[in-house]
Amino acid sequence: MRQGISRRAAFKTAIGGGAALAVAGLGTAQGADTGHDRPDSSDDLALWYDRPAADWETQALPLGNGALGAMVFGTVASERLQFNEKTLWTGGPGSTGYDHGNWREPRPGALEGVRRTLDANGTAEPESVAAELGQDTRAYGAHQTFGDLRLDFPGAPSAPGGYRRELTLADATARVRWTDGGVTHTREYFASHPAGALIGRISASRPGQVTFTARIETPHRGAALSAAHGRITLSGTLQDNGLAYEAQLLVSAEGGTRTEGADGTVTVTDADSAWFVLAAGTNYADTYPRYRGEDPHARVTSAVDTAAGHGHAALRKAHVADHAALFDRVRLDIGQAMPEGVPTDQLLKGYADGASPGDRALEALYFAYGRYLLIASSRPGSLPANLQGVWNHSTEPPWSADYHTNINVQMNYWPAQAANLAETAEPLHRFVSALLAPGRKSAREMFGARGWTVHGYTNPYGFTGVDNWATAFWFPEAGAWLCRHLYDHYRFGRDTGFLRGTAYPAMKGAAEFWLDTLHTDPRDGKLVASPSYSPEHGDFSAGAAISQQIVRELFTTTLEAARVLDTDAALQRELSAALDRLDPGLRIGSWGQLQEWKADLDDPDDDHRHVSHLYALHPGNQIGQGTREAEAAKVSLTARGDGGTGWSKAWKINFWARLHDGDHAHTMLTQLLKQSTLPNLWDTHPPFQIDGNFGGTSGVVEMLLQSHHGTVELLPALPSRWPRGTVRGLRAAGDVTVGIDWADGRPRRAALTPGRDGDLRVRGFDGKVTARDRTTRRPVPVRREDDGTLVLAALAGHTYTLNRAGTSGS
Repeated sequence: MRQGISRRAAFKTAIGGGAALAVAGLGTAQGADTGHDRPDSSDDLALWYDRPAADWETQALPLGNGALGAMVFGTVASERLQFNEKTLWTGGPGSTGYDHGNWREPRPGALEGVRRTLDANGTAEPESVAAELGQDTRAYGAHQTFGDLRLDFPGAPSAPGGYRRELTLADATARVRWTDGGVTHTREYFASHPAGALIGRISASRPGQVTFTARIETPHRGAALSAAHGRITLSGTLQDNGLAYEAQLLVSAEGGTRTEGADGTVTVTDADSAWFVLAAGTNYADTYPRYRGEDPHARVTSAVDTAAGHGHAALRKAHVADHAALFDRVRLDIGQAMPEGVPTDQLLKGYADGASPGDRALEALYFAYGRYLLIASSRPGSLPANLQGVWNHSTEPPWSADYHTNINVQMNYWPAQAANLAETAEPLHRFVSALLAPGRKSAREMFGARGWTVHGYTNPYGFTGVDNWATAFWFPEAGAWLCRHLYDHYRFGRDTGFLRGTAYPAMKGAAEFWLDTLHTDPRDGKLVASPSYSPEHGDFSAGAAISQQIVRELFTTTLEAARVLDTDAALQRELSAALDRLDPGLRIGSWGQLQEWKADLDDPDDDHRHVSHLYALHPGNQIGQGTREAEAAKVSLTARGDGGTGWSKAWKINFWARLHDGDHAHTMLTQLLKQSTLPNLWDTHPPFQIDGNFGGTSGVVEMLLQSHHGTVELLPALPSRWPRGTVRGLRAAGDVTVGIDWADGRPRRAALTPGRDGDLRVRGFDGKVTARDRTTRRPVPVRREDDGTLVLAALAGHTYTLNRAGTSGS
């Protein structure tokens, strides 16, 4: 995390001169040209409730600007805004015994000993392998809540009239409203990425009606708290590792008075309105091995002062423009109609009971909410979204609220490219780059290998080694899986600068690790990962399907990247030779299933939540539609059933969509909403994990658009429940933006805008199709190949419309 850039500079450059210039009065920010009007703040794109939140996990509403997150409760008498800053982590350097997970003592022969056991016996119990290769974790740490901002309102009514608490997705703003004695009271909150701060405003419909006391609570011992000139300052160092942290809250009043208390509070009395700016930070930096940067005081002070200097109206304008530039790129209409006057928790309950008239409205809202959450929890300049995004109310969160790399953090970013939020993946890209240095040490010391690696989970402090959790400690394939996201960013954007500078160095290092680590299987002479473990399931073996599929994908894409960049001829030869000998991990078993292990060990009655052996189907692209492997994947998926935790159900949406079974994909979406979604629409494992939200959003995209085999596939898995609709702004690999109109379950019209010259290959239309260049207003020739694929020559930046015979369009 490069923390040296001043917040003032970051504010001015946050969206390339868009919102920041609007604040400065130098220009007007423009959202993406999506071909549709910006959605308003109607209930169609809002979560709303008729009572305050009583529970953090299930009811409070999330705001975020990537680095800073807040949960809004909307309590009338004492508002609670629990807030986080993503770098506030215990553990790591400064904590006793931190070792990045690498073996503390050399273990000569340990790895080879496990391999010999697997060669001789075929499998080994996880506990026995963990005893040989694992170790207890020291100072791993956990993400921390920063604290709670409390706003205490004396004399607030216990039963206010017309209460409404809402989160409008289109402008990323939370509001709380109620009436008392003929006065309407309003609170409004947003987390601004340009300003790097949480902003709030408290107002009333009658002058002089705003009175409250602001205070900050923190669970961290030894924190200093003071108030002066309307500013509350909270600062300290974590006792665990000495990480410095600071938060500042500046309160401004319009009318009335503002006073400070010796107890570190600020009180506003009889004001017409008031507003505040809250910023927070630490001295964390993503630089190995110290992971420390500058003290946060100057940066936090600058963020608060700069934001306060612009004023509330300008801050809000910049925030809305910045958010809209991302959120407005995509719009989905599946014929939804939000029932009037139905709060979101009741809408969800009706959906679960099978009695809601707003089923499609909830599904469309859930899709939009996933995109909102990714924008809120992952922006350039922050750490990636963790298991809980950026929201955590605990000092001991589940699974440390860390980065599980055996699917969870990867699932967080499945929507980033296709759902047109590529910028949100930048924190993941930088995070992977920051893992290279500690990962090289783990590769060298634990494996004697070149390159770099990371196992099944990691933290912001370069934890790339192991612990002794038997069913999850060993997963060196994680680095290669993370590399998939780097190459996907290139595939969708075709930025060779990114490929050369960011993606390829990580891919090359991961490939070198596996070239040095693969083991010759005595059963057939093929190259396999050994020891190999299918995540959290079964015994250790050699050559589990997911291991082989991931390594094969890594070698293939690294070879492609090297050829694109015309570099590393020797490495290209190594990769080609290894691919010739590599077991692909795509065996079909005795009951027609795709095998999870190299030996035929699958139990048809097994309903384990991980379906890792279908990696080649999704997120991979090694299984083609209509192949024997696709049918075998369907057999495996059917046997596993529709159950599982929230993220597991979300993965199954994507699996069934890749199998072009839209109705089963939709069934999994309904199961995710009915069984694994909380009243605030967060995904639950249980407990809350955000990956299911992102996996669900990805699944909706997969139903509507796929491009993993080089062809733009329109409506490949459209459910029968969505017979008519439109979608705008989705992205296909090859740098193509896509919009689709459909009726009777078939595409009527598609608009495609490529970012590069070349042939556009499109599948999904039947019958006669006409094509027109909307940029030149001229018809263009289109040919149909034997398999039904349409091909047309396209120019970068032009928009091409395809129309089914009998429809009209420009």
